[in-house]
Amino acid sequence: MRDFHLPGRSPVLASNGMCATSHPLAAKTAVDVLQQGGNAMDAAIAGAVLLGLCEPAMTGIGGDCFVLWSDRDRQNVRALNGSGRAPAALDAHDLREAGETTVPSFSAHAVTIPTAVAAFAHLAETVGTLGLDRLLAPSIKYAQEGIPVAPRVAFDWENYGHNLQGSAREQYLIDGKLLKTGDIFRAPGQAEVLRRIAEQGASAFYTGEIAEDMVATLQAAGGVHTLDDFAAAACDETTPIFGTYKDIDIVEHPPNGQGATAILMLNILAQFDLASMAPFGTQRAHIEAEAAKLAYDARNRFLADADHTTRLAHMLDMSLAKKLAAMIDPGKAMPAAAPLTEMVHKDTVYISTVDRDGMAVSLIYSIFKDFGSGIASDKFGILLQNRGAGFTLEQGHPNELKGGKRPMHTIIPAMLRKNGKVIMPFGVMGGAYQPNGHARFVTNLTDFGMDPQATIDAPRAFSDMGNMQVERGYSDAVRQELTDLGHSVSIPQTAIGGAQAIMMHDNGVLEGASDPRKDGCALGY
Repeated sequence: MRDFHLPGRSPVLASNGMCATSHPLAAKTAVDVLQQGGNAMDAAIAGAVLLGLCEPAMTGIGGDCFVLWSDRDRQNVRALNGSGRAPAALDAHDLREAGETTVPSFSAHAVTIPTAVAAFAHLAETVGTLGLDRLLAPSIKYAQEGIPVAPRVAFDWENYGHNLQGSAREQYLIDGKLLKTGDIFRAPGQAEVLRRIAEQGASAFYTGEIAEDMVATLQAAGGVHTLDDFAAAACDETTPIFGTYKDIDIVEHPPNGQGATAILMLNILAQFDLASMAPFGTQRAHIEAEAAKLAYDARNRFLADADHTTRLAHMLDMSLAKKLAAMIDPGKAMPAAAPLTEMVHKDTVYISTVDRDGMAVSLIYSIFKDFGSGIASDKFGILLQNRGAGFTLEQGHPNELKGGKRPMHTIIPAMLRKNGKVIMPFGVMGGAYQPNGHARFVTNLTDFGMDPQATIDAPRAFSDMGNMQVERGYSDAVRQELTDLGHSVSIPQTAIGGAQAIMMHDNGVLEGASDPRKDGCALGY
């Protein structure tokens, strides 16, 4: 139990249905859908689409998503890949010939075909019960009437609004000025797009005037996108992967997401007695950082489009984890693994929902970098992702940029399962941090006995590309001791990631937890 003398957040308890996400309006919308008779998938879709308007720096209909969901028996977990592909005419060779060593993050070449809309339409039709038109109605209303800018959202506008370019500055600024807390953000162009999708389905987005708007904008910015690329957009049902840590299974989405990295990292950490360490002490932070370096190095070597990923089974094999764990020196930091040539960053939204019948949904949705590519379609103001920056230009690499391929993705939804039954949908936002975040979430629960809210509240550290980021929740003494071990320690400007979770107790009670690093909350009824 938390100390009620101190600031903090209690878990949210309910028994009929629940949503945990990063903005209160999206959480309320999801719960409203549940109360109207929708299931957990209906609620997740309605809340997720609204998040694109509540947190436009993080996500939107110009982005991608990945989804896990369990049937009401809580045993069968299914997965959907809603990530997009590079335009057919784009090739790493052409960018290398132009002198590029990475995919330019804020260029049209970084824009893969946004596929979240296709995923939402597919899930609404095949899993949901209310129909896409009803699920989009709240977002249409808010896009037209406007949403007050929340504090964390204003922080992102202030720090990353400079990424907006061209007509995006007209769509996402007010009279050329960054939006601040309490300002009203309106997106009438997106309201019209959502109306058409509600009436005609996903085809309204991928063909006709809306697709023409996106293609014309991208071609004017130097892109090679075509209407055929958009017409070919499609999501795919996939088979989840999982690993076991102590008595809990962690279920992840397969590549092109990086869920296998979280499983490998937990397999490495299983070789150490974390429970004997201070939860926010130097030793645990050091071992976790070293495990992350090794797991992420494997990610960089192997993960890519599912059709090109190599040695996935090798990554998930416990024998590999044991060999890697043996490389960790408890008294000294190893040099950072070779830096990625592909871009990884931190911007995503996550939503978890559970309904009264026991269906659970774990959905993550992103435009990648802050405000994506910074390119918005001229007519409708659809902010386009820059997931193509996740490709490498290295010739022969599994993740090499090629037309029609999906890039390695950072966003990963997850679920925990115990004794064969799903007990928690959860997700950790934060780009590259996400596998590390999943590992810390699981070890906070299992090794240190924290409840879901305490697990999320706990301070975080992350060793990323040679920089050991340590949140202010750690003591200065720990930061100094990590420096003495050889880590290059800094305090990050932005808190590391965000998280949401819903614990499903055997007595039917739902326990929701939401990260104070974001503006959101858990709500139930």
